[in-house]
Amino acid sequence: MRASQAFRRSILVLGAILFASLVPGMAGAQALRDCPPDAAPPTRELFAAAAANARDRGLLWRVSRGGHSSHLYGTLHVGRAGWMAPGPLVRAALRASDTIGLELDPLDETLHRDMAAAMAARPPARLPAALQERLRKAWAAACLPEEARAGMAAEMQAITVVMLSVRRDGLQVMHGSEVLLSLLGRGGGRNVISLESPALQLQAMLAGDDAEAAEMVQGMLDQLDDGRVARVIRKTIAVWESADLAELERFREWCECTSTDSDRKFMARLLEGRNPGLADRIEALHTQGRRVFAGVGAAHMAGPEGLPALLRARGFTVERLR
Repeated sequence: MRASQAFRRSILVLGAILFASLVPGMAGAQALRDCPPDAAPPTRELFAAAAANARDRGLLWRVSRGGHSSHLYGTLHVGRAGWMAPGPLVRAALRASDTIGLELDPLDETLHRDMAAAMAARPPARLPAALQERLRKAWAAACLPEEARAGMAAEMQAITVVMLSVRRDGLQVMHGSEVLLSLLGRGGGRNVISLESPALQLQAMLAGDDAEAAEMVQGMLDQLDDGRVARVIRKTIAVWESADLAELERFREWCECTSTDSDRKFMARLLEGRNPGLADRIEALHTQGRRVFAGVGAAHMAGPEGLPALLRARGFTVERLR
């Protein structure tokens, strides 16, 4: 498939997955309420405008073993339209790669189906009636259609509301690092793969029982209502944009996400619990001779259990590039 054909195909799949599949009918709901604007579509004009002011953002490492190199890149799951072009260091790392590895490839046509199947395989959490109603109202206030909640775990509903709350600040999932990297990979004829499965991610994100689910949902809604979500996201963006690894290492000190047992269990599952598996997958691909550009959430890169440290312990030479 030529690059131009891959680009057009990627745009179609992107729209289908991020809008029709994940939150069907959202645009119609926006017309009825005071809702944040839709994301600017990923057109050639958008990419050209971003490229005119492109600069490096995020954290980047080169990891080498066995006579060739791969790269680790700390991503941000939301972004601005003006960020939809890589800077020179990231461009060079992408050119040196033949495989783009993402936690989950957002342009994979099977992603929504597999995620829905994985959620359907788990019994839904039973929330107290008052909390369920509070979640329903938060979902509606986020301008998401009621039918999109069907089959979605309560914890995932709360996570979705939190993630989409940043749209009023001009931050969109469609403009996040993973979408950009997937588009660039496909447009450049590279292999784009998921490093994890939806089932594995859900295992980390969903609670172990009803009580934990209720605590998680209530905690996320509390943090959204009292401004903690907005405060922490602003801080995270500043750290990510400036590639401030020292501040990222202090993430648990300022994330306001470890105040309860439920919070701490969730963060441990989400980060340290997944990092060994991500390192296994990156190492296996590299050992096969692939030159991997692994784009994984920036929080997975910090500390002695972060991906750079884990790969260093496996005999890789790890060089910080940004």
